[in-house]
Amino acid sequence: MTGNSQPLEVAMDFIKRINAGDLNSLCELMTEGHIFQDALGKRFVGRETMRQGWTQYFKMVADYQVHAEEFFQTDGRVAIFGAASGRYVGPHGPGTKAGNGAPVQPSAESIVGPSGFWEVPAAWRAVVQDGKIAEWRVYADNQPLRKLMGDTTP
Repeated sequence: MTGNSQPLEVAMDFIKRINAGDLNSLCELMTEGHIFQDALGKRFVGRETMRQGWTQYFKMVADYQVHAEEFFQTDGRVAIFGAASGRYVGPHGPGTKAGNGAPVQPSAESIVGPSGFWEVPAAWRAVVQDGKIAEWRVYADNQPLRKLMGDTTP
C-alpha cells in the first residue's frame, strides 16, 4: 500500500488479511505504533505486540472472519459494521483436555454452536495513516466467545 491509498481500500485490505489468517501480511499493513483496542476497552500498542496478539488469537479462534456489510468514511477514519465469527478451539474448548488428561466437556449453556462456532454483530473503527492501519478498534459483545472460554460472568 502507498500513502495515496484510500482509507476504505486500506481497511478492506486489512479485513481480507484478517480473514485469510495471514499474520505476516496483516502486520505489514500496520503502522509501527499500531494501536489495537478490544471490545472491553483494553489497548495494545505496537506492531510486534499485535503480531503476538494475533498469533495467539488465530490459535484460539479458528476460522475467524470479519463480515463487513456497511462502511462510513470520514477523512482517514473508517467505520465498519457487520458481524464477526469463528470457531473456538483454545483452552476449555471442544476437544481440549483437563489437567488430569480427561476431555473437557463444556456445559450445554456454554455451547454457542457446533464445534464451538460463534457469531456476533460487530463494528470496527480503523484509523488510516500513510496507507497503513494506525488504529483498529473492535466493538462487539463477545460474551458467546467468553462463555466458550469458560467465563461464567453473565
